[in-house]
Amino acid sequence: MSDAAEASDSGEITRPSSTTRVEVVTVEEGARTRRNDSLATEEPLEIRVEQPGGEQRNVAVTMRTPGDDFALAVGFLFTEGLIAGQTDVKSIRYCSVARTEQHYNVVSVAVTRTLELEAQRNFYATSSCGICGKASLDMIDVQCAPIEDGPLVEAATIVGLPHELRRVQSLFDRTGGLHAAALFDPAGRLIRSHEDVGRHNAVDKLVGSELLAGHLPLSAGVLLVSGRASFEIIQKAATAGIPIVCAVSAPSSLAVAAARRFGLTLIGFLRDQRFNVYTRADRIAA
Repeated sequence: MSDAAEASDSGEITRPSSTTRVEVVTVEEGARTRRNDSLATEEPLEIRVEQPGGEQRNVAVTMRTPGDDFALAVGFLFTEGLIAGQTDVKSIRYCSVARTEQHYNVVSVAVTRTLELEAQRNFYATSSCGICGKASLDMIDVQCAPIEDGPLVEAATIVGLPHELRRVQSLFDRTGGLHAAALFDPAGRLIRSHEDVGRHNAVDKLVGSELLAGHLPLSAGVLLVSGRASFEIIQKAATAGIPIVCAVSAPSSLAVAAARRFGLTLIGFLRDQRFNVYTRADRIAA
């Protein structure tokens, strides 16, 4: 157990923190300095589904940064196509488990109807790529409703989004080791943002938060993610109805193919006042 989740004086286990303190030795120009540093906490989150009647099923384990765990669990279930929306969610809670220190690492989502889980897979999702542990590529094509035409967004608005995202990355400022996902309106106003060691987790936290708030589909939203744009990011955005996805780094070939299939506008290399549009450039005003 990291020091991000420690026992209190009363013997209770406190919630794991989003950062973990460590002692490091910094070497600069041959001189050594011992100091404290903050790291992004990375701990497992087991996601369970509680069916009507009380039966629980383990669905997935993902490595995440603690915080907004309920939104992450619900967002994951939604973007993976296991639940259809807010009405499927009855309640969300942390689970009591045999190892007390893992109490805040297991979330159970009680659902209002019996889900078709028999054909689903249990898988282990790393913080770097949630797709790696899926049983087969045949199971990753989540059925999405057609993406609406969406808004027309000015190019000048698009180039300003990275600055707005960087402004709210408080955990990144402390650790330098977190991805971020942010939702903007067509005028470039920040609606919501989340940080996590996994870019796919950051998106799931964002989508889960919007789902619990009753805001889906996000048909007027613009999603910006730090790092690259992977297939899974496009899949999750499409499931949430987001018409425009931007990334500060490169997209993968499968991400471009998926964006074209889903009808999303995919923007990459959004930095230094420039960007590339890979699909549906008609949503970007000159």
